[in-house]
Amino acid sequence: MPSFTISGHLIDLHQRKTYPATITVTDGVIAHVEEAKNVPAQYILPGFIDAHIHIESSMLVPTEFARMATVHGTVATVSDPHEIANVCGVAGVQYMIDNSKQTNFKFFFGAPSCVPATFFETAGAVIDSKATEQLLRNPDIWYLSEMMNYPGVLFKDAEVMAKLDAAKRIGKPIDGHAPGLRGQQAIDYASAGITTDHECFTLEEALDKIAAGMNIIIREGSAAKNYEALHCLLQSHPDKVMFCSDDKHPDELVLHHINGLVKRSLQNGYDLYDVLRAASINPVQHYKLPVGLLRIGDAADFVVVNNLEDFDVQQTYIKGELVAESGKSKLNRVEVPLLNNFTANKKNVTDFVVKTSALSPTIRVIEAIEGQLVTNELQLPAKTENGCIVSDIENDILKLAVVNRYTPEAPVATAFIRNFGLKRGAIASTVGHDCHNIIAVGVDDISICNAVNALIDCKGGISVVDGDDMQVMPLPVGGLMSDKEGYEVAAAYSAIDAKAKELGISLKAPYMTLSFMALLVIPALKLSDKGLFDGAKFQFANVEV
Repeated sequence: MPSFTISGHLIDLHQRKTYPATITVTDGVIAHVEEAKNVPAQYILPGFIDAHIHIESSMLVPTEFARMATVHGTVATVSDPHEIANVCGVAGVQYMIDNSKQTNFKFFFGAPSCVPATFFETAGAVIDSKATEQLLRNPDIWYLSEMMNYPGVLFKDAEVMAKLDAAKRIGKPIDGHAPGLRGQQAIDYASAGITTDHECFTLEEALDKIAAGMNIIIREGSAAKNYEALHCLLQSHPDKVMFCSDDKHPDELVLHHINGLVKRSLQNGYDLYDVLRAASINPVQHYKLPVGLLRIGDAADFVVVNNLEDFDVQQTYIKGELVAESGKSKLNRVEVPLLNNFTANKKNVTDFVVKTSALSPTIRVIEAIEGQLVTNELQLPAKTENGCIVSDIENDILKLAVVNRYTPEAPVATAFIRNFGLKRGAIASTVGHDCHNIIAVGVDDISICNAVNALIDCKGGISVVDGDDMQVMPLPVGGLMSDKEGYEVAAAYSAIDAKAKELGISLKAPYMTLSFMALLVIPALKLSDKGLFDGAKFQFANVEV
């Protein structure tokens, strides 16, 4: 790789100063940094790092994700392959690693800690403590991914503790996932060796966890958005915060990534060096990542922006290679092999019927909340027809269904949900956290059945049904990711998202929100393929009260 120089106003985060400089890059490494005069009107700063993301949620394989993220100045991700692992096990983790090595981008994968996330649902694989330890010993694995089973930590479940002990023994950081945990419970959770949390949805919760010794990763994803609640930590605890997207759909990845949080924070008046510290230095130091920070001897991983107001990314360099310029990726596409685990049989309309013997039943209803993973439990009067509980469009109480994708003849699980706003039709997805069974919501059983069967036909994807009109976006890699080019995927997703919203949905990210309605480890009510689940009590609940 030839040497080159680049000049501009260098943002030195370690010295907390900005000065005109010329940088010399040799063999992908920063060889010299010298103060200069008459430099171009541009700013050079360390590249951005997403401190917690599931690449699978972008619906892109790692190489395609990289092509889109680098345009926004992202040079690295701390990536939890939890989703593909729950579908395909260790083979899924290796798939992500193998694909990622075919492009110039710094993916740092973790060993999934919760496969399955709970035993109250059916996953496609199990990764026990022995397999987890084997993964942790892999040099391509950098940390133990989010420990979602926080009850298992608090009650010292043997299998959970074995995974935590393995990470500590091998010397790799442990990520947390404990929404709502405060006080002594937060202290007990952190004392198990868990060092981060990206699930805080109130400032008070975040402060409790910081006091317990944890770092807080401020999340702003496609569905879960916690920036507004937590951004003041950039001023009060700049050494304890990082930025992440967690789950980012492709349509949003076209628009922005971590750069969006940087720009937003600067517009809110936060100190430039504190903001960029959260976007680069803090994750590098916490996870001990080999990502350059613009020091002599560092890898040449940096970004050029036009100014400190617009903060538009002009160029992105990784290991000295120009990987994106002027909104265009310079990374090449690579061949995408397929990997899947899908054996569901097509369903009948009668599989979705909810019978009742009560004349005026009261039912538990999941209340979805815009911008949050947590839900509320409502108890509301049900609408019935011919001895069956049905969707109540007028009161926005719709039927929700989860279909086991791994066991062909398993029964369908059903419940009811509010705040999707559908007036007709149904939508369905095989992105259903965490086990990625088929999840669907709709106004009638025929529409729900058709939306589900469309995904069984293509062995994974997302669908929308409006009478005889059906649109399907296949996701042939695990039912989670496309094998297509990233911007093509984003356009297809935008089209199907728009069609879903034509049915009356008011949610900003309906498919992402739908996917989290099967996420049992987040309270209060969720639905697995085995039934309605009370996440606060960590036990199943009846639909009828």
